[in-house]
Order: sequence, then C-alpha cells, then structure tokens
Amino acid sequence: MKKRILLVEDESDLVTTLTFRLEKEGYEVMVAMDGEDGLEKAKKEKPDLILLDLMLPKMNGYKVCGLLKGDSRFKSIPIVIFTARAEEADRKMSEEVGANAYITKPFEPSVLLEKLNELLK
Repeated sequence: MKKRILLVEDESDLVTTLTFRLEKEGYEVMVAMDGEDGLEKAKKEKPDLILLDLMLPKMNGYKVCGLLKGDSRFKSIPIVIFTARAEEADRKMSEEVGANAYITKPFEPSVLLEKLNELLK
C-alpha cells in the first residue's frame, strides 16, 4: 500500500514540483494550501506523514503542528517542518511544538526523500 503524505504548502509552484517528485517515488500526495485546511485534512485523512510549511495563510505551521501533536489520535504522525526560515529560534520552536524533522528551503530533493523514508519506516 502506498504511504500517504499530506503536503501543507501555499506556494503553488512548489506544490506542483513536490507532488510530482513524491508521486514518482511512489507516495500518494494530498495537498492543503493553508493551515486550517491542513489541520482539517490531517484529522480526516490521517496521513502517514505531514510536510508542513511554517508561513501559511489562516494558521501557521507551529499552530498546526502543536494542535496535532497535542492530540493523542494524531501525535504519532511524523511532521516534517519545511520552511524558508533557517533561524535557530524557528528550529527550536518547531522542536517545542513536536516536529519530527526540520528541512529548510531551498532544499536538496535527495535530503528530503531520505528524511521521509527514514520517518516512514
């Protein structure tokens, strides 16, 4: 069975590129373009992993991550923060809200895929 990844990202070009790349690797990809939609889809679909941007319309990635990790039904879903914010404070905050990994953009596709494979074992 295909592993399902929820991609929560508001940059449509990146969504297209990542969806293509992940599907080519054999993943099923669901997309949400803002934080609220991401939270709803995560709860409804229960994906195997969530790729989450921090800077999102309606609700930021920290809040989405914190709400999911604070809920016993969803806390086991690995969340990879995927962001252009490379500050140590952002990384620390991501850890505090329970993120499993932190990848900064621009990113190396092989690094991203390696991390996903590691978390989806």
